[in-house]
Amino acid sequence: MKPPVRRWIFAAALALAALVIAVRLLPYAAPIRARDLVQDSQAVEFTDRNGLPLGTLLARDQERTASVTLDRVSPLFMRAIVAAEDARFYQHGPIEYRALARSAYEALHARHIVSGGSTIAMQLARMISGAPSTVPGKVEQIWTAWRIAAGMSREQILEAYVNRLPMGGNVYGVEAAARTFFGVAAADLDLAQATALAAIPNDPNGLDPYAHWHALKIRQAYVLERMVQTGTISRTQADRALAEQLRLQPRNRGIVAAPHFLFWLGSRLPPHTARVRTTIDRPLQQFVETQMRDVIAALRSRNVHAAAAVVIDNHTGEVLAYVGSPDYFSAVHQGSNDGVQALRQPGSTLKPFLYELALETRAIHPNTILADVPARYAIPGAKLYSPIDYSQTFQGPVRARIALADSLNVPAVRVLERVGVPGFLDRLHQLGFTHLTKAADFYGLGLTLGAGEVSLWELTRAYSTIARSGRPLEPVTWYSDPGDGPRAAETVGAASAWQLVTDMIGDEHARAQAFGVSSALDMPFDAAVKTGTSSDFRDTWTVGFTTDYTVGVWVGNFNGDPMRRLSGVAGAAPLWNRIMLHLHERREPAPFAPPAGMVLRHICAQTGYKPTPDCDAAVNEYLWPEDLATYERPQRAAALPREYDEWLALQHRNASTSTGFRIVAPREGDAYLVTPAEIGRQPLEFQAAALPGRAVRWRLNGRVLADGASFFWPMRPGHYTIEASSAGRTDRVSFDISEGAIVRQPRQGFSIVAR
Repeated sequence: MKPPVRRWIFAAALALAALVIAVRLLPYAAPIRARDLVQDSQAVEFTDRNGLPLGTLLARDQERTASVTLDRVSPLFMRAIVAAEDARFYQHGPIEYRALARSAYEALHARHIVSGGSTIAMQLARMISGAPSTVPGKVEQIWTAWRIAAGMSREQILEAYVNRLPMGGNVYGVEAAARTFFGVAAADLDLAQATALAAIPNDPNGLDPYAHWHALKIRQAYVLERMVQTGTISRTQADRALAEQLRLQPRNRGIVAAPHFLFWLGSRLPPHTARVRTTIDRPLQQFVETQMRDVIAALRSRNVHAAAAVVIDNHTGEVLAYVGSPDYFSAVHQGSNDGVQALRQPGSTLKPFLYELALETRAIHPNTILADVPARYAIPGAKLYSPIDYSQTFQGPVRARIALADSLNVPAVRVLERVGVPGFLDRLHQLGFTHLTKAADFYGLGLTLGAGEVSLWELTRAYSTIARSGRPLEPVTWYSDPGDGPRAAETVGAASAWQLVTDMIGDEHARAQAFGVSSALDMPFDAAVKTGTSSDFRDTWTVGFTTDYTVGVWVGNFNGDPMRRLSGVAGAAPLWNRIMLHLHERREPAPFAPPAGMVLRHICAQTGYKPTPDCDAAVNEYLWPEDLATYERPQRAAALPREYDEWLALQHRNASTSTGFRIVAPREGDAYLVTPAEIGRQPLEFQAAALPGRAVRWRLNGRVLADGASFFWPMRPGHYTIEASSAGRTDRVSFDISEGAIVRQPRQGFSIVAR
């Protein structure tokens, strides 16, 4: 070989050696040290307001993890995890080149990665870098593993590794896994428990102890066999450990109650908080959780699988109950989703805030007559917006009280026209609806009908502001200091207008036409309440309050599937009713205060002014003092304005076809309550508008009941579809009956005054 060639080969070899040395030494210039991987994940213990345990979180979010030092981990687990994942951990460096070469050879033949050949250092590198299991990912793992080995001892590598092990679901690390699955600390694991946990990281999802116990036992046998082969245990010990009956903790994983609340609050706590006394009332929380599961079970036939509820003390702002779903641990119906914080269309639940603003600004008056008639509004895109009510009918001229209590859509849109969308949106922002972030033009007139998205948390908090006559109170969720008190914000709106709105949505007579008498909204004490149903029946709401408590309920599906024509009064109201009755079963709330500075007068239901001899009906209504002069002037009922022409035409058309066949009672979506003592005894009348001389046949849930234009049926809890047939024509409606306490107590309301 010629000298120049030898020199060239020598130079190339020297350069290659220098490159290898440089690459190998380069990690020492950027080492990863143990202090770089410190995990600040102190467990937090939660109690309710009276010190009863709610649960312990091993992390502030929904990932359960806890960091422990190596001396607080059972030596049996350390031997098991090393034997299973990297038997020669103490003999080789961060890379085991023999295993890596075997992995590369298998990958070339199979044309995909068969086995990783990863050492514990490489696995730790993947955990902290997130590198994928691809060839470039392997290169990144190797580089990170070198950096780890350059800055950490073997014991430090093991400690970081066992604290990050994926153990299935949202559980990470041996300490979290030991407490979650077996209810013991990692230091107290026996051989059977240790080898079962050491088996999981190989396939965290496929070896989940709750879902794949048989597969886990097969992998545990492999781990025990590896320990026998490495001489860390005897065959007898392995056989005994494999035969041991392991007892898993319940799926609630150490949480007694309020899991959604604990995770939500945990993510907001200051660092290093170890123990928290919350405002939750555990007996109330568990009552709401139980009732929610019961109500949802009764509604499953209507394609209902999820719900959420919040209870707030109006005097202190303390959150007494917070239920995010019927079952946090149900994967089938996405139970870990938090329905309290989820954003949904609120339906008609924003209307009380609109009417208060309109009354406050005198855009309307308490005796204003609004037109509930067909209306059309131009919107961007050359389309027409035509709001219509749930009943798909129009009532013509209606008082503001009736329009709000019956949740009529067209009058609400007309009121928003007078107030202006920008002004209403500003008011909603003042009330804490922070997720309505779009411009006013984006929402348009549909804002009052639920065009935006809000959370149950925002909605319940805003209704507690109504209950406090416009004085917001920031919700309190935990006691950080014994001296802490509720934080009141600046008053929003006018107190008297809020009190009048409270009176309107608490008027059971005013809402009777839309919701019926003795519905789930009616309480035996003063309570104001509003329902809402979003488009396509995807969300139903019921939010209301007494002087003491505000309760918000949402019912729907987390995946957005529509329910089967389920309105707020049939979906969310039954649960709201149960919670309200339970809150006040020992003491009735104080009655609502009358609107401050207003006077009560008889008004003509048709004109809104002082009744005249030709007035068909008179009702009571509050008035502003400045309206009395106008009220006193006699106002005769005049011809309706031109905007009523189409509605009047519809009335004449309906009158000409009134001989048609239909069910008069019950009505579609009605909800009834029956006490346990009245089940099978309390009658419900079925009535049809039948053709003269024609028989009517009734079927209930497909079963023939009786013949006749009307008859009485003894009520029993359940969901029913009643069908009536006559002369070849058929009509059907659906309604619900729930079991509950009904105590009727006459209320000083606004019923018709006899004349």
